[in-house]
Amino acid sequence: MPERKTVVASKSGLHARPAAVFVKAAAEQPTKVTIRKPDGEPVDASSILSIMTLGVEQGDEVILSAEGDRAGEALDALVALLERDLDAE
Repeated sequence: MPERKTVVASKSGLHARPAAVFVKAAAEQPTKVTIRKPDGEPVDASSILSIMTLGVEQGDEVILSAEGDRAGEALDALVALLERDLDAE
């Protein structure tokens, strides 16, 4: 199962608008994606409630995982999204 580590750039972390943008992008991927903090359990990346319970702040590292066809492409797209300041867009 491919994984990618990244640091969240948005000033508000994965809360409010950045969380909604991320969840929408995750739901559009051709494969199921999970996200977790390094010491936590993975949650469904397409679930806004699951994302909000992670408590991800700006500068926190997260790990994305996916299975199936095009998993690497899906992860690359979501990592690129998290590395942008979604609050500023």
